[in-house]
Amino acid sequence: MSGIIFFKTKSLEKVSDFYIHQLDMRLWLKQVNCNILQSDQLLIGFLEAEQAETEGIITFFFKTKEEVDYYYEKLKHISVNAPLMNDKYQIYHFYAKDPEGRKIEFQCFIHHLRPWLSGKCLLRKRRSIRQFTSEPVEKELLEKVFNLCKYAPTSRNSQSFYFVVISNPEQRDEIARIREGASAPIAKAPLAVAVVADSKKTKRLEQDACIAASYLLLSAHLYGLGTCWITDMNRDEIKSMLDIPQDDYIACVTPIGYPKEFPEIPTRRSTDEFVFWK
Repeated sequence: MSGIIFFKTKSLEKVSDFYIHQLDMRLWLKQVNCNILQSDQLLIGFLEAEQAETEGIITFFFKTKEEVDYYYEKLKHISVNAPLMNDKYQIYHFYAKDPEGRKIEFQCFIHHLRPWLSGKCLLRKRRSIRQFTSEPVEKELLEKVFNLCKYAPTSRNSQSFYFVVISNPEQRDEIARIREGASAPIAKAPLAVAVVADSKKTKRLEQDACIAASYLLLSAHLYGLGTCWITDMNRDEIKSMLDIPQDDYIACVTPIGYPKEFPEIPTRRSTDEFVFWK
């Protein structure tokens, strides 16, 4: 189910411009006397009317305090208060007001959340994480991640991939040393996962394992966990250490844990640079 929250406004274009230019929303749909704006999963409609509706609170929430602080600096001139911690609701937030006096809240939760990302947001914001907190990852949470991965496509529906969860810190340290700097993040996370394809089930070992690894990285991000694609791990010594048959294929070993860092999204190519129409 999806939804839109509508507000009546006396100044449709002025209010729309504020949310688009100051709050980075996008015009999702333009109708007669009505603009519907979007920010990830939030849809707000403004409908031109004789009287403006200003009751309630419009809340934008983010992953980090830094994002909240960014909007505070941007909107300091219309803010009601500086950002502060709210222990009762476990949030970090501040309030501001839009041009018609509607109360707007900017916040981040200081605890872990259930999945909320849209598909577009998931694909756009997933980053490689190389620094992790010391907080352990619950087995129940990992099982939810793995449960999504079972939908990864495989050659002839062979369902040939499997995951090896590496909880032994000595093994993680040893694997982290194999490629030195490239594999170092494995030792910095509370867990690591090897993504493997079973040679007895498929002839498309690399393809099946790599697709499964992609599903794992995206599913982990959906549940608030960080990962990092570390390849060149299809090595005899790793297979022996993890009791993986030598004929099976390891696509990657990824560290997995709660991110200590949230890297910015780097500049990406335009589609003209990598899409060629024939």
